[in-house]
Amino acid sequence: MDLETKALLLSFGTVRLAVPKAGDRISTAGPGAGGQSVFFRSGERMVRLSVVQDAPLRLEMREGEDACAVMLGDREIARGRQVQPLLHCPEQAYITVSERCIYDCKFCAVPKMRGIVKSRQAVRQMVEAAKGTGRLNAISLTSGVEASPSSEGARVAGIVRDLSGFQVPIGVSISPYPGVNQVLKAAGAVEVKYNIEVVDRDLFSRVCPGIDYEGIMDGLVDAVRVFGKNRVFSNIIVGLGESDKTLRRGIDELTENGVLPVLRAVYPHPLRVGEVEMVRPTAGRLIDLARYLKAALEKNDLDGRSALTGCYRCTGCDLASGRDL
Repeated sequence: MDLETKALLLSFGTVRLAVPKAGDRISTAGPGAGGQSVFFRSGERMVRLSVVQDAPLRLEMREGEDACAVMLGDREIARGRQVQPLLHCPEQAYITVSERCIYDCKFCAVPKMRGIVKSRQAVRQMVEAAKGTGRLNAISLTSGVEASPSSEGARVAGIVRDLSGFQVPIGVSISPYPGVNQVLKAAGAVEVKYNIEVVDRDLFSRVCPGIDYEGIMDGLVDAVRVFGKNRVFSNIIVGLGESDKTLRRGIDELTENGVLPVLRAVYPHPLRVGEVEMVRPTAGRLIDLARYLKAALEKNDLDGRSALTGCYRCTGCDLASGRDL
């Protein structure tokens, strides 16, 4: 699978299974919460695709252990194998602590689903099970906001302390607030991810009502000071009606402040249809933006290959600088 092929698969974002395979996982994280997904590896590249019954792409099994191919009509797009996720993604215990959120970001399914809030004991048991496979290399904790950012931060920090004995790096992605970086650092987290999501400030106010854009930026800038180089990340969603000029400006602002952006193609969740424009970006747009991001990272002496947890380590949902291009 070359760069253009992975970008094409990401532009679709979904696949249907010719024969369902046991072990495919239901996501509880972010915009795609509630959906099933598969990880497909071909050569050095890997892609995560949501499983949808009427998807144009089709995953077919081939001869040989775990061998499969992604088909578009009668044409074979890529051949490789399915990769078994550990918890949400390969080699990581990627766990959503609170599957609820008081905010109502128009692209995200979590506020609509009112999922569970995992106890510290439940999270620990999940990590223990993952550790038992011998494949656990990192822990990534993400969370909605059940009551308030500060109460969520305290909850997640307590979980980080509980998990420190597993001797693997722990990354955290939550809603930031003043003082959160010191709390998470003291608990034992090594990386943080605060998602700006929408870098068009006018669009942000409509898509993420009630959230303070500048508050997130302040949290990110402070996080670079607290956690250091190549340890702070932020999602930027592509496909909400923003211009490429605005995206490039947002990439520049983040990287100049030491933050590594993650360019994430929008996932038009059925629970959010009609609430906001959501158009999956083309393969060409994804490649152009990924190349711009790579140049911005290099200009600011940042390297996603250094990531210990999270998306830059996984690479399934994005074109990862230093890995895919």
